[in-house]
Amino acid sequence: MATLPHDLEEEFPDKAELIQRLEGENAHFANLLTKNHTLWKEIQQIQKGIQPAEDEALETLEKQRLAVLDEIAAMLAQAERG
Repeated sequence: MATLPHDLEEEFPDKAELIQRLEGENAHFANLLTKNHTLWKEIQQIQKGIQPAEDEALETLEKQRLAVLDEIAAMLAQAERG
């Protein structure tokens, strides 16, 4: 059984195998996963008070991550349809 990083496991708990397959087959998808993880780490650092930031900066990062997650979800749905 495939496992995912925590940030993806929360968003796509039943898609681990498909995510790993697409990551190996599609460079754009792999780049989206990297971008998502980077944004998730930045958001976590701010939320935990490790990295100071204005509320607007946090909101911008969260919106960017949501856009990346939307694109990942769309690519997963397309792959499932075949």
